[in-house]
Amino acid sequence: MSDMTIVEKRQFERLFQMSDGYIFGFSNRTFAEFVADSTGRDIYDEKYNRASGSKANRLRGFWTEENNRLVGKLLGDLLDYGVAGRAFNADDPNHAACRRTVARLLQDSTVPELDALSAVSDERDFEIVAKAVREAIEHNEPEAGLDRLHTFVIKYVRALCEGAGVTVTRDKALHSIFGEYVKKLQASCRIESEMTLRILKSSISILEAFNDVRNNQSLAHDNPVLNYEEALLIFNHVAGSVRFLRSLDRKA
Repeated sequence: MSDMTIVEKRQFERLFQMSDGYIFGFSNRTFAEFVADSTGRDIYDEKYNRASGSKANRLRGFWTEENNRLVGKLLGDLLDYGVAGRAFNADDPNHAACRRTVARLLQDSTVPELDALSAVSDERDFEIVAKAVREAIEHNEPEAGLDRLHTFVIKYVRALCEGAGVTVTRDKALHSIFGEYVKKLQASCRIESEMTLRILKSSISILEAFNDVRNNQSLAHDNPVLNYEEALLIFNHVAGSVRFLRSLDRKA
C-alpha cells in the first residue's frame, strides 16, 4: 500500500474535486481506460471497491491497495490530464503540493531506472515482456522476473542493432549481440570517454553470465530461483545500462 499522508490525500481530493464522487469528466468506461493505460490495472477490480464504488472512492481504494510508485504514476498522469483539460488552474497551490507528492512517491522504487524498461518498438510481444518485467518490480519480486528481464534485454539489444544497421541472427547469444553493438558505437565515435567504453565492454561478460542465470536460476526452467538481493542487483544494473543506451540512441 502507498504511504500517502492524510494531508496529501486531502490536497488531491480538493484539486480533483472528489467530494461529489467523480473524477474530472470521466465516465466509467473512460476512467477504466485511463487507469489501464497509465498503470495496467483494472480500476473496477473488486479490490479497489470502496463505499459507494464511485470513481472517487475507487481512486481512494487504489491509494490503499497499490505501492507508492504505481500510485505516483497514476496521480502524475491525472495531474497532466487535469492541466491539459483545464480542470483546475495550474497555478493552484494545491497543484504544486500534489506535484511534490507525486515526485516523492515516484522516488520510492527498488529499481529507480524502472521506466527505462519499456518497449522501443510496436511489436506486441515486446510490450508484453516489458510490462511483465515492470510488474515484477512493482510487486517487489525481482527474482520472479529474471527470465522476462533476459527476454526483454535480448529484444532491446536486437532493436538497437537493427536501428544501427548491425546484422544479427536469432541464434546469436545475448552477449554476442551486445558486443556487436558496442563495436558499432566505438567505430562511429559515439563514446566520448575510455571509461564509458570499458564499462560497456565489461557488460559483455556480465550479459554472458546473465545467460547462465536465466537458464539455471530463474523461472525459465524448473530451477532453484536466485535470491532477492542478487536478483535486485541484476535488475538495477540492467535498467541503468538500458537507460544510458536509450539516452545515447536518442542523440543519434
